[in-house]
Amino acid sequence: MRQSERVRQEIGVVTKMYDFSLWLLPHTAQFARAHRFTLGTRLEEAALEALESLVEAGYTREKRDLLETANRRLERIRYLLRLAKDLKLLNLGQYEFAARALVEIGSEVGGWLKQQKSAAGKSVIDADAEVPA
Repeated sequence: MRQSERVRQEIGVVTKMYDFSLWLLPHTAQFARAHRFTLGTRLEEAALEALESLVEAGYTREKRDLLETANRRLERIRYLLRLAKDLKLLNLGQYEFAARALVEIGSEVGGWLKQQKSAAGKSVIDADAEVPA
């Protein structure tokens, strides 16, 4: 993958996570009081933490740990959204929108992570290569 394509991919997933967070925050603010400060807060924190991890990954050489953290956060968001749907805090259309967005974001994070693991494997092979005398 060329450098410009990689940068575009990184920016794309950060933008998608930003847009998802922008969609999510007003919806959690509408949760019933009984769930707004528990489930709503956890959803908001997980989404913002995932966004922060992706932004940081874009600015560091050691991306793998940050991408794995973002991936775990996305999984938390998936389960929390499902719970919100089951509690009737989100309607089916809202849940579908969120689930599709998370699938797309998750597959892009997974691809970025796979690319990082591949690049790490290549650098280990290069380091192990014999230097001609």
